[in-house]
Amino acid sequence: MAGTAVVTGASSGIGAATARRLAAAGHDVVVMARREERLTRLAEEIGGRALPLDVTDAAAVEQAVAALDRCDVLVNNAGGALGADPVGLADADHWQWMFSVNVLGTLRVTQALLPLLRKDDGGTIVNITSTAAFVNYEGGAGYSAAKHAEHALTETLRLELCGEPVRVVEIAPGMVATEEFAVNRFQGDAAKAASVYADVDRPLTAEDVAECVALAVGLPQHVNVDQLVVRPLAQAAQHRIHRGPLFRG
Repeated sequence: MAGTAVVTGASSGIGAATARRLAAAGHDVVVMARREERLTRLAEEIGGRALPLDVTDAAAVEQAVAALDRCDVLVNNAGGALGADPVGLADADHWQWMFSVNVLGTLRVTQALLPLLRKDDGGTIVNITSTAAFVNYEGGAGYSAAKHAEHALTETLRLELCGEPVRVVEIAPGMVATEEFAVNRFQGDAAKAASVYADVDRPLTAEDVAECVALAVGLPQHVNVDQLVVRPLAQAAQHRIHRGPLFRG
């Protein structure tokens, strides 16, 4: 067994794919998310454990972590975007939700599990941020601000843990086509969500990002991937996306 891995936001998308990938690598995987039924099915599928919780609920995080006696890998994946309005029209409640999940959720879970990650031969923290953590774009101020903050948390934590055997890794995906992210952002407008990926030849999948997590986690403990930015070939930068075929056959 490769050790115990905890994955938040594991009921779908990148979180679920990461849980499957780490289980395949031999980890005892603990999956965390709000949707208990989905979480239970995933845990049964991968032979892991389900701990339903909302990362924005401090008491729920403490209660869930109290059930664990080991954590070698923590993947802070819980997050999301809500709304795409310009700053002048932005809904402050959307911003508050994005900060609560992306930033404070990561903070709470990390704080709760850090004592276990520091035990024995050390551990690994992987924070899933976004290319929005570095590049701003119209309509994305709230999400970008939250991911900038999560990036700052990650970088600062790495500095503060220098001298301890705990790796801190940031994986920042670009365009990833999952079943829920864009639909949730546009509050159920499936057509608007689909337009984000229209004519893009092979945007990243959740499984692609999960492979990046497995790569960083699987390296020797003395090797730290500080930051891994991963995009589909069709996306050269946040604002430079090729729409049309890339590959023959």
